[in-house]
Amino acid sequence: MLPGLAAAAAAHRCSWSSLCRLRLRCRAAARGSSDRQAENMGAELKAPIIKQEPLQVRVKAVLKKREYGPKYTQNNFITGVRAMNEFCLKSSDLEQLRKIRRRSPHEDTESFTVYLRSDVEAKSLEVWGSPEALAREKKLRKEAEIEYRERLFRNQKILREYRDFLGNTKPRSRTASIFFKGPGKVVMVAICINGLNCFFKFLAWIYTGSASMFSEAIHSLSDTCNQALLALGISKSVQTPDPTHPYGFSNMRYIASLISGVGIFMMGAGLSWYHGIMGLLNPQPIESLLWAYCILAGSLVSEGATLLVAVNELRRSARAKGMSFYKYVMESRDPSTNVILLEDTAAVLGVTIAATCMGLTSITGNPLYDSLGSLGVGTLLGVVSAFLIYTNTEALLGRSIQPEQVQRLTELLENDPSVRAIHDVKATDLGLGKVRFKAEVDFDGRVVTRSYLEKQDFDQMLQEIQEVKTPEELETFMLKHGENIIDTLGAEVDRLEKELKKRNPEVRHVDLEIL
Repeated sequence: MLPGLAAAAAAHRCSWSSLCRLRLRCRAAARGSSDRQAENMGAELKAPIIKQEPLQVRVKAVLKKREYGPKYTQNNFITGVRAMNEFCLKSSDLEQLRKIRRRSPHEDTESFTVYLRSDVEAKSLEVWGSPEALAREKKLRKEAEIEYRERLFRNQKILREYRDFLGNTKPRSRTASIFFKGPGKVVMVAICINGLNCFFKFLAWIYTGSASMFSEAIHSLSDTCNQALLALGISKSVQTPDPTHPYGFSNMRYIASLISGVGIFMMGAGLSWYHGIMGLLNPQPIESLLWAYCILAGSLVSEGATLLVAVNELRRSARAKGMSFYKYVMESRDPSTNVILLEDTAAVLGVTIAATCMGLTSITGNPLYDSLGSLGVGTLLGVVSAFLIYTNTEALLGRSIQPEQVQRLTELLENDPSVRAIHDVKATDLGLGKVRFKAEVDFDGRVVTRSYLEKQDFDQMLQEIQEVKTPEELETFMLKHGENIIDTLGAEVDRLEKELKKRNPEVRHVDLEIL
């Protein structure tokens, strides 16, 4: 063991001495390298200084960022209406100011006059004397405007009350005319027939005490009330749009149909179920049903006639829309006539159920069959009301038009040379055959610019380009023609909107957003 340890110690001392020598060599090399760097630097300092040529850098002219402060806005244009409202001026005050003619965004209207904002501000100071006096006048006019709006609101309220209680011949004549054709005619026929049926069914129920006859009487009563509600919805839906309702009142038909469905469920189905259950729990003997059968037969004929009128109206409307009868009904395109169709269908089936159950009661003498008939009529009304609530809710949520119609509208835009692509197309049915169309349009800037250049004098424009020597002159040139190109783009949007409405009369509102 001892000789091995001695050998290991000797080897360790050798390796340590080698490492020490290596470190000394590295330090010497580093010191030599430092000395050489110092000598080189000294030689460079002693060398004569050579004069270098200046570096030629070509600076690109860049237009300074415009600060849109009060000084800039003074040169903006302002319309006469804004000038009179914002600066409390009269039309006679504006006659002495410089006038600039601007292109109207609509092709069917003439160009309009604008004024320089700086001229209007100077004129307002001349009229009012100081900015403080102008501010006081603005405050007074604001208070007067608030008072005027309050008086106008009160007067409109009084006028509505007058129309409600004393009447107005012009709206009444217009409202009355819609009940002689289309859905209005169907609703009025249904109101008359169901009112008579309700009266005679209640007489039969009082005479016989039949639960099924009571359900039928309640059924006719609910139909009459709901159809009166539909008539109200039709008369409201033809009102002209106003600032509060810019898209009109066409959805009132869907609202009335929705409330009608809820009414059928609550009054028709609910009372029928209640009376049927009470008849099962406490059966009562039934008197002679001869008169009840006669009234049910007459009701079947009258309800069938109303159903035929509704079916013919729906078929005519479906053909006009290019749709099948089943699809037209399922999508509730004509809510008022749709309600009449379903109510009369339920009425015919209800009369059949009531007559069958009353016949079983007459044959067997068991009043339970009559109570089951009441439950059957109630269930039928519940199904009808659920369908009406569902379809009208879907319509009120905003339903798209037929895919074929959407495709026709999009193809019209895509085939226009100025349109590169369209995105996010939405075509919503507003009711009464009115459609609102919205799309994001990616215009081809080259086509729009070429459309603008076709109306320009190229020789004059070339001369203007040759006179451009400074960035300021370039800015003036670009601002002038850039604004005109934007006007041309607005004219293109207006043209496309008119083309859509012309080729598709059902499109009443068009919103084209520029990408």
